[in-house]
Amino acid sequence: MGDADQSYGFSEVDRFVKKFQEGFELVMGCRLPNGGGRIMPGAMPFSHRWLGNPLFSRMARHMFAVPIHDFYCGLRGFTRELYGRLGLRCEGMEFATEMIIKASLHGARISEIPITLHPDGRKTHAPHLRTIRDGWRTLRFFLILSPKMLFLAPGFFLVLLGLTGYALALPGLKIGGVTFDAHTLLFSSLAILMGYQSFLFALCAKTFAINEGLLPRDPRIDWFFKIMYLERGLAIGSLAFVAGLILLGVVVLQWKSVDFGHLDYAVTMRWAIPGATLTSLGFQTILSSFFVSVLGMKRRL
Repeated sequence: MGDADQSYGFSEVDRFVKKFQEGFELVMGCRLPNGGGRIMPGAMPFSHRWLGNPLFSRMARHMFAVPIHDFYCGLRGFTRELYGRLGLRCEGMEFATEMIIKASLHGARISEIPITLHPDGRKTHAPHLRTIRDGWRTLRFFLILSPKMLFLAPGFFLVLLGLTGYALALPGLKIGGVTFDAHTLLFSSLAILMGYQSFLFALCAKTFAINEGLLPRDPRIDWFFKIMYLERGLAIGSLAFVAGLILLGVVVLQWKSVDFGHLDYAVTMRWAIPGATLTSLGFQTILSSFFVSVLGMKRRL
C-alpha cells in the first residue's frame, strides 16, 4: 500500500516481499535518515521532517513500543491475516496510525525498510495534509489508545501530591517558616479527588477499549476484575462513605457544643475536609463499581 503521487518508488516492492517471506507481518518503509532512509530535496516540508514526524515516531516508540523510525510513511505492506486480526476501525487518516499501533500492541512481527522519498508529482491540487489539524488528530488518537498516559499517570501524580499534603497538614507541620494547615488540606483534597477520578476514567476507558476491539486484552484488567468485583467495590465505597459521614458528624457535634455559634475553623476544618473527601470518594466508588461492572460484563462472558 502506498501513496499514488509519485513520491514512492514501487520498484522496491520486492524488498517488502522478502520481509514477508522471512515471517514479518507488517513491513514499513522509512524515509527518515535516522532509519536509513533518504529524502530528496523538496520532498518533505521542514516542519514534518525535523519536528512532527520525528516527534510522533518517538512518542509511538515510547507509548506503544512501536519498533519503527518513520511513523507516517505511506509505503507499507501487511499480511491479510494481520489485517483481519487487528479489526481496524478508523476511516480517516487515523487508519494508518491505528494499523501501526494495534499491530505493535497485538505482538505482530514488524520490520522497517529504508526507502527514498521523492517530491510530490501531483499537479492538479495541493496535498491534503494539514500540519496543525492532522498533528492534533494524531496526538488525540495516541491519547485515546493510551489510558495509562492520558488518565493513569496524571491520576497517580495527583493522588501522591494530595497524600503528601495530608501528611504535612494533618499534624500542622511547619517547614522553613511555612505552616501547613487547613488550607493545605483543602488543596490536597482537591488533588486526591481529581486523581481518583482520573484513576476511574483510566479503568473505564481501558475496559471499554478492550471490549470494542480498540486495544488487546490486558492480563492486568483480568486480574483487577477477579479481585475487585461489584460487591467488594460496594463494600469499600460504603465504608469510606460512612467514615466520611462520621467525621462530618463530629463537626456538627462541635458546632452544637458552642450552641451553633462561631467555630474555630482551624480545628473544625481538620475534621470537615477529610470527612467531605471520604464521603465523596465513597460515593464515587459505589457508583463507579456499578458502571465498571456493566462495562466488564461483555469482557467476562
